[in-house]
Amino acid sequence: MQLHISPSLRHVTVFPGKGVREFIKVKVGSRRLSYRMLFYSILFFTFLLRFVFVMTAVDTIDGERKCSTIGCLGKRLGPKILGRRLDSTVPEVIYQILEEPIGKDELQGRSDIPQSLDEFMAEIKEGKSDARTFAVKLRDMVTLLEQRTRNAKIQEYLYRHVASSSIPKQLHCLALRLANEHASNAAARLQLPSAELVPALVDNFYFHFVLASDNVLAASVVATSLVRNSLRPHKVVLHIITDRKTYYPMQAWFSLHPLSPAIIEVKALHHFDWFTKGKVPVLEAMEKDQKVRSQFRGGSSAIVANNTDKPNVIAAKLQALSPKYNSVMNHIRIHLPEMFPSLDKVVFLDDDIVVQTDLSPLWDIDMNGKVNGAVETCRGEDNFVMSKRFKSYLNFSHPLISNNFNPNSCAWAYGMNIFDLDAWRKTNISLTYHYWLEQNLKSDLSLWQLGTLPPGLIAFHGHVHVIDPFWHMLGLGYQENTSSADVKSAGVIHFNGRAKPWLDIAFPKLRPFWAKYVDFSDKFIKSCHIRAS
Repeated sequence: MQLHISPSLRHVTVFPGKGVREFIKVKVGSRRLSYRMLFYSILFFTFLLRFVFVMTAVDTIDGERKCSTIGCLGKRLGPKILGRRLDSTVPEVIYQILEEPIGKDELQGRSDIPQSLDEFMAEIKEGKSDARTFAVKLRDMVTLLEQRTRNAKIQEYLYRHVASSSIPKQLHCLALRLANEHASNAAARLQLPSAELVPALVDNFYFHFVLASDNVLAASVVATSLVRNSLRPHKVVLHIITDRKTYYPMQAWFSLHPLSPAIIEVKALHHFDWFTKGKVPVLEAMEKDQKVRSQFRGGSSAIVANNTDKPNVIAAKLQALSPKYNSVMNHIRIHLPEMFPSLDKVVFLDDDIVVQTDLSPLWDIDMNGKVNGAVETCRGEDNFVMSKRFKSYLNFSHPLISNNFNPNSCAWAYGMNIFDLDAWRKTNISLTYHYWLEQNLKSDLSLWQLGTLPPGLIAFHGHVHVIDPFWHMLGLGYQENTSSADVKSAGVIHFNGRAKPWLDIAFPKLRPFWAKYVDFSDKFIKSCHIRAS
């Protein structure tokens, strides 16, 4: 029997197969749309069947490893859509063995554990091991290697902590030689600055910079780089604040190494009349902090012996023990308005920075009534250094913190800051700072663990004016991944972190940016064996 459909779709004729021509004519004028849809439906399903056939064939050729076709995707997604799971090809015994807990001491002294992947594969091939033996050997090998890796990381952090917390013998030598020079050489005891330049110390016509440091070599690099890159060095006034033990070496160095026409002032903390224990809350807080820290931390040996903390947590705890974080040099910036009552604006510099450009344009920045001009550290190309928010420094599991601050608030950096002292004097920033220091002590250091930045983030909250990142590039003491081109293009580079440029653990690639401002031919530098690399 044959079926004939007229081109107009108005007639359907049936021819019987026995030779007798009978036809059935069906008029479909009134059902024209329905039969037309039927025809196109048959045509569509014909092409669909061909498409599915081709896709299935290609899927068979592709195999199970790739899903480059719709056929393959359908094959894999189908069971999931229908609520079924494909059977795993991994024996269940392997999961059972790998999930079994294993004690640290169980692996000690065993000689049957493979020491590398090659040894593991060789043993498996030679022994023709079953799935259980395979899983046991794999678990033991991976666990042992994890323990060794953890121990190696912790030892590295401990060595770096010791290296960064200790005073290198070269720097100790330099301080001693300069102190001796101060005692024996009148030229090393000059008044800084000279009498005729003293009025400039309180004159707001000049560009006033403040540097707090007990490191003579570091201070010399900051001062030299600042003056050398200034377009108007005759307007630069650098106020160097140090402690009692470093005052004579610092005075000797800058007496014998003047940076004219810039004006250098060297002053010790005990030279400030207001700096007595009864008048400076931060000193009392520091004494309490030191006692709490020693009891709370238990020292570096107790930190390293902790088997539950991850290596990065141990590194943070070791860093909290660094003397730097309990140094008065680090806290003194919160007293700038009292220390310089006649000045309107200052730029505060840390002693681990290097100035690479003229900083006088900082005085042209409109602070919009804010107190602290700083670079934000929550956005930037470097995800390690420029990804810091309040939650990176403060403990938001503590209600005192979580009830008062937003964990996602952007953090900012110390190291190169513009401080509008006039605006500062109209706020309660210093009182807020001391209040939160006291709260942290009362809570056994549970609000934050280290440094002066966390209380600074709190005290200056709402008083920060964001400046261009060009003025402050961070992280050169944490990692050496920063490109030389980026370092060269920055206005100020900051070696924040353990790898200070004057230490042996400094990154060789980055140290030259600091060392270029050290005169290694100087007699004091040479006699203490301070070298470029």
